[in-house]
Amino acid sequence: MFDAHVDAHAAEYVAQLIELCRVPSIAAEGGPAIADAANLVAALCRAAGVDAALIPIAGGPPVVLGQAGPGPRRLLIYNHYDVQPPDPLDEWISPPFAPTIRDGILFARGVADNKGNLVARLAAARAYREVFGALPLRLTYVLEGEEEVGSPHLDGFARAHADLLRTMEGCIWEAGYKDEEDRPAVSLGLKGVLAVELRARTADTDAHSASGGLYPNAIWRLTEALSTFRSPDGAILIDGLLDHVRPPTDAEMAMLARLPYDAAAVQRRMGIRGFLGGLTGVPALRRLMFEPTVTINGILGGYTGPGSKTVIPCQALAKLDIRLVPDLTPDLVMGLLRDHLARRGFADVQVMTSEDGLMPARTDPNAAIVAVVVEALAEVHGIAPNVYPSMAGSGPMYQLCQAYGIPAISTGVGWAHSRNHAPNESVRVADFIQGIKVMGRVYGAFAKSVI
Repeated sequence: MFDAHVDAHAAEYVAQLIELCRVPSIAAEGGPAIADAANLVAALCRAAGVDAALIPIAGGPPVVLGQAGPGPRRLLIYNHYDVQPPDPLDEWISPPFAPTIRDGILFARGVADNKGNLVARLAAARAYREVFGALPLRLTYVLEGEEEVGSPHLDGFARAHADLLRTMEGCIWEAGYKDEEDRPAVSLGLKGVLAVELRARTADTDAHSASGGLYPNAIWRLTEALSTFRSPDGAILIDGLLDHVRPPTDAEMAMLARLPYDAAAVQRRMGIRGFLGGLTGVPALRRLMFEPTVTINGILGGYTGPGSKTVIPCQALAKLDIRLVPDLTPDLVMGLLRDHLARRGFADVQVMTSEDGLMPARTDPNAAIVAVVVEALAEVHGIAPNVYPSMAGSGPMYQLCQAYGIPAISTGVGWAHSRNHAPNESVRVADFIQGIKVMGRVYGAFAKSVI
């Protein structure tokens, strides 16, 4: 009955998703589009029978706080309505904010990350009420507008609503997908992240490269410092950092051994020849789930215009992100990074961050919400999902959930070719509709679950 109702209203749900994807709610740019998206999300909540309030955030966009259902069991739903910039624009087949369906696939910036999941979870609440009457549990939606820039104000929101959060018995986190074999995948945590900026200055002014054998070069200085952070095979070399990494348990390693990870398929999809260090199988999954990473996001310095300019740059900048696993914290890693540079003779290289960073998070695989989601996915898709102990990516899960004792699980409507953060981001319309059916089952089953 529920599935038939969802199918009968599928075009309406897709239209709601398209409407939201038309809004260019780019967190990095801010502006009126973010406010437009917040207002539209609040309207979608109300259309689904969810009471919605725009919670003002000093220095940031509002959080849409939704409440629905009278039941005693309490479930938190986390999503975000902001998106990544669409660049490079010339690689999009259709405009990023003109949602287009081609061969059953909906293309738009933010459709997979994260508007498809947001709309599906609201649509499920609406469909459940229309089919069965009142929701059997209390749903709380926290829908923010800054996830793509590190959720700088969500911790403050969580602290201000700590009494509410402590009543939550589980959380459906923002993201999820089907893998290369079209099997649903769920994750029980994610990595933390610390964004850092390194600056090197070697002189008061640029100089003629004729003196390159004598004058220090800021780009050389910076790249020499960067080369001490990681070996060519991807192993972390920052002094003392690995001493603080919590190793995976035997149970967590057993979870990895059960996952059918097709490294060759991933490499073909990405157009790469192989993983760093030649890793594959369980060792590749271990690095992906349980090991920290250091990634250079970009380097700026010197001359890169047409022709040549024989110059010795006096300053250079690099932006990095460091993915964190238990028991690494942003403050700990920042201190280790500075000590490492000083010990290696790079005390002159300045290390800064404009963000507090995000903590890593984990959920007990025996939590009630995990069993409910796994069963709902298996029923809708006809195949048991792969359960990952963690995502390789990051988000504010700890700040919103684990800090208040809330077990969280990630599931969603993406697919192996969703291309999150890249041109031609997409979801398959059929997966989006299935995601609504999954969430309806989650709402009903979690209300009856034993915590």
